[in-house]
Amino acid sequence: MPDLETALRKAVRGDVEFGVTARALVTMDASNYRRVPLGVVAPRDADDVAAVLEVCREHGVPVVARGGGTSIAGQATGTGVVLDFTRYMNRLRALDPGTRTAVVQPGLVLDRLQEAAAPHGLRFGPDPSTHSRCTLGGMIGNNSCGAHSVAWGTTADSVRELAVVTARGERLRPGRGWSGAPDGLRALVDGGLARLRTGFPDLPRRISGYALDALLPENGADVARSLCGSEGTLGVLTEAVVDLVRAPRARALAVLGYADESVAAEAAAGLLPYHPLTVEGMAADLVPSPADLPRGGAWLFVETGGDTAAEARARAETIVRAADAVDASVVTDPAGQRALWRIREDASGTATRMPDGSEAWPGWEDCAVPPARLGAYLRDFRALLAGHGLRGTPYGHFGDGCIHVRIDFDLLTAAGVGRFRVFSEELADLVVAHGGSLSGEHGDGQARAELLPRMYGPELVGLFERAKAVWDPDDLLNPGMLVRPAPLDSNLRFAVLPREPVDVVFGYPSDGGDFSAAVRRCVGVAKCRTTEVTGAAVMCPSFRATGEEAHSTRGRARLLHEMLAGELVTDGWRSPEVRDALDLCLSCKGCRTDCPVGVDMATYKAEFLHHHYAGRRRPAAHLSMGRLPQWLRWASRTRVVPLLNALATVGPLARLAKTLGGIAPERTIPRLAGETFSRWWGRRPPASGGVGGSGRSGGASPGGEPGGGLGREPGGESAGAAVRESAGAAAVREPVGDLVVLWPDTFTEHLSPSVGRAAVRVLEAAGLRVALPATLRMRGRPVGDGRTRSPIALAAVLIGACRERVCCGLTYVSTGQLDRARAVLRRTLDLMEPVLETAAPVVVLEPSCAGALRTDLPELLADDPRAAALAARVLTFAETLERHAPHWRPPRVDRPAVGQTHCHQHAVLGDAADRRLRAAAGVTGELSGGCCGLAGDFGFTKGHFEVSVACAEEQLLPAVRSAPPGAVVLADGYSCRTQLEQVAGVRGEHLAQVLAAALDAPGTVGEGRRVTGDG
Repeated sequence: MPDLETALRKAVRGDVEFGVTARALVTMDASNYRRVPLGVVAPRDADDVAAVLEVCREHGVPVVARGGGTSIAGQATGTGVVLDFTRYMNRLRALDPGTRTAVVQPGLVLDRLQEAAAPHGLRFGPDPSTHSRCTLGGMIGNNSCGAHSVAWGTTADSVRELAVVTARGERLRPGRGWSGAPDGLRALVDGGLARLRTGFPDLPRRISGYALDALLPENGADVARSLCGSEGTLGVLTEAVVDLVRAPRARALAVLGYADESVAAEAAAGLLPYHPLTVEGMAADLVPSPADLPRGGAWLFVETGGDTAAEARARAETIVRAADAVDASVVTDPAGQRALWRIREDASGTATRMPDGSEAWPGWEDCAVPPARLGAYLRDFRALLAGHGLRGTPYGHFGDGCIHVRIDFDLLTAAGVGRFRVFSEELADLVVAHGGSLSGEHGDGQARAELLPRMYGPELVGLFERAKAVWDPDDLLNPGMLVRPAPLDSNLRFAVLPREPVDVVFGYPSDGGDFSAAVRRCVGVAKCRTTEVTGAAVMCPSFRATGEEAHSTRGRARLLHEMLAGELVTDGWRSPEVRDALDLCLSCKGCRTDCPVGVDMATYKAEFLHHHYAGRRRPAAHLSMGRLPQWLRWASRTRVVPLLNALATVGPLARLAKTLGGIAPERTIPRLAGETFSRWWGRRPPASGGVGGSGRSGGASPGGEPGGGLGREPGGESAGAAVRESAGAAAVREPVGDLVVLWPDTFTEHLSPSVGRAAVRVLEAAGLRVALPATLRMRGRPVGDGRTRSPIALAAVLIGACRERVCCGLTYVSTGQLDRARAVLRRTLDLMEPVLETAAPVVVLEPSCAGALRTDLPELLADDPRAAALAARVLTFAETLERHAPHWRPPRVDRPAVGQTHCHQHAVLGDAADRRLRAAAGVTGELSGGCCGLAGDFGFTKGHFEVSVACAEEQLLPAVRSAPPGAVVLADGYSCRTQLEQVAGVRGEHLAQVLAAALDAPGTVGEGRRVTGDG
């Protein structure tokens, strides 16, 4: 509707977006539903909201207000114009500690309010698990609750006054005593007093329908409260005055173990007289690892507060004594409490996958019954699930009788959707039979509104419809929700997806090889929209840098969903909208771990780029940096490294090189090492106890690169050494014990060989024998056809083999050159076969390369059993020392450290062994989370520099600037070290370098000194 767009642009000062990307980003919320809007408007103020409503009323176009988009019942989607309040109307207008109130705009994220209130000892009471990204407007629209509702109630209990614009442009200030009521509302209530006094169930979590009982005289005729939970169907919120509560100075967490969830549910109501802050429940099938929990098959998390830690603990211990639990513990350590609460908060995502990996969906996410009936209800609920052949994992607010659950509905077939409808109708009847509410937290939306007559009866539902007509006579605001609802089995977001798996390169083993299923992983929980990172979390650095939905993991997943649907994004793999959204994805893989449902956008991006550029010209950066191993190998063979380094420092030539290579002009081209790692390895003096009795620790690899030389003639020194060492082939086939194979990654080989040298120094000091893959190739089996035996002929074959080398394929994968990546990886597996015939681990120093070998390799070559075998052998430097030199004690460094855990280490490898190794060496301090922002080729690509630096400025650079005196700057990744060098002028070091320096000269480890280059 171009006339609508034109009219809006004339009337509104905010952003008006009718493009494909803007619309695709809001087709879904966190529910099962999908609607394609006409456009999106980000209003700047209430005047803009009024202008949008006026234009849309004139054009007969509906309007939907949207906050964080985390609604689970479909109420944040629409077919008209979507109002996005997160962009501009997201401020805290005022906070008064004296009156304990705050004035907020609808787009304000809850955590921002909590942060502002905390210094005054205050907080907003309700706290949904999405507190880091949900907005106050959305909370008011859904009457959100959260874990602390047993103490502080629902959002409606914290709302004092609202500012709304009605569909016809009237600006009202709803409050108590009929304040701000539209004409006709009071008469409606006066005419239905009897029904309003008897038609609502009495329970703490009744969210379904309109809260018209708040308008009763005995309830203070509270118009503001009656709007809470109305899902944007009665008016558009522009501001709210909310109450704050006094936060306890100290907290303790009693964790109570029970035999099963029903027993835990029955126990929950009995704990309410002790006035806990929370009574949350979950069963074992939702807990990744119950090792840190008391014995049991289900648990209650009961939080207590006090003015002192002792008081909070005493209250928790009182609850433990009163609880009839199988086992219990009291956690007072804040870090320990956070770790346990993280399990609970991530449940909305982790519950979307059953233990066997199959999908589970919302739809019956938050029914509530009186707390005393919860145990009986859960038993009946489980029986109903079993009767329909369905599975689910209940958890949630046991103290309030509210249960969350994701169920493995089949929403992809007509038969499955039919079962979904029948189950929904029967479950609604079951909830009503227990005196409950169809919604206990997230609202009715499309998921349950159709069933409201079963709960309230036709007369009360008729009052709801009349109330809607008083507020919105034109049915302009969020039509199809709450009254005159759309059928619960229509507009399902899965209906538009392809029925057959699309042709892809990666294996997607966790999704049955189906790319559509992989994309479906994103259910809209939106943890990726968190603007601040705590601990070692990484996801999603590009969103935190830009604040734009298109650059969040969820936003990209939405675009991929629409690409597969083909209705809005019509170009398939060629889509420029998807390409542009993925452009700022750093491929950090943070989402693989930090996303509760394990979305792996780095893999999806590589897959997309592969198809997008198939048969087309690629960007220059793909050819320059995507094929970096190839160029560096060529440079080392042709001995032009000094020339290239010199040219890289000459202004005009460096600028030309960056222009041709698609490299950001702000970047400095890194210098190549004067001597590659493997050339150093080949000329090392012999060490005692070499592999195969050669007299060299690990043997010698001829020439300047792993597995090959630099064109030396047969009979030369290195070739001769190789021939001599080939005599040890038989020994390699024997159990190798303490032999480790050091992976010569591209970065260590050509750009930072000092890391490789340091690693060899430490590994050998720990009593391990080190080999390079090529050494084992030479000695592990005959080279060529197996008939070559003479030293001269064998040397000639070895020189031919010099052109091959192992490679993890990382740069090819990250730029979507997947055919080339597969070819490189198959060649690598051929070269690594002798290693796989031994028990030797493969030590990978570069975390990104280790991550590629652990994950990308087996997913790209799922048909080759060698891929999984090699992936299983890969160890980090710290893991190698811990597993294969368990009795070795590292040298004492005794210094603090700053820096950043590599994003791939966090997401794929884990850093527990690194933490233990640092502690054993006396390296103190915690490394930050986030991403350095360079991320391989990302930070070097033209157009990415500002985002790259913004990512570094979030955690890494502030941590380095605030480092204590004498601190060592740890950065195991080459990209991390390069970012530190180029942006902060600070030298970061691999942990191997720190330990090697301590071995050679205790007390002389670098202190984040200025960089002078890698020898």
